[in-house]
Amino acid sequence: MTQEHPITPPPELVQEWLQQGRNCISEMDGWKDFATQAARWGADQELEACCEYEATVYSTDCADGLRRHRRPKPPSLKERALDAWIRLRNEASCKELDGDLDCLLRALESLPD
Repeated sequence: MTQEHPITPPPELVQEWLQQGRNCISEMDGWKDFATQAARWGADQELEACCEYEATVYSTDCADGLRRHRRPKPPSLKERALDAWIRLRNEASCKELDGDLDCLLRALESLPD
């Protein structure tokens, strides 16, 4: 009797990944997508187990910090716009733009995250 590895995706998820792979242009792309999904799923399972341990032994804050550092979220549209504003402001040499740039900054800062 063969024992299943403790980090084995459920059959439904495997079927979903296989179906997604069938939509790829080439068979190799399909298998690459499948392997990527499986690796990502396994890494997420390990991360959650580590976070659970951290929360039990140390604190929930430690677990949240670990999760935040291991799975950083991409910057929001607002954060990207503010970064672009900073670059624009640093490159702008025309004093006539100051009022426009300040107006743009106030508008960006008023947007929700």
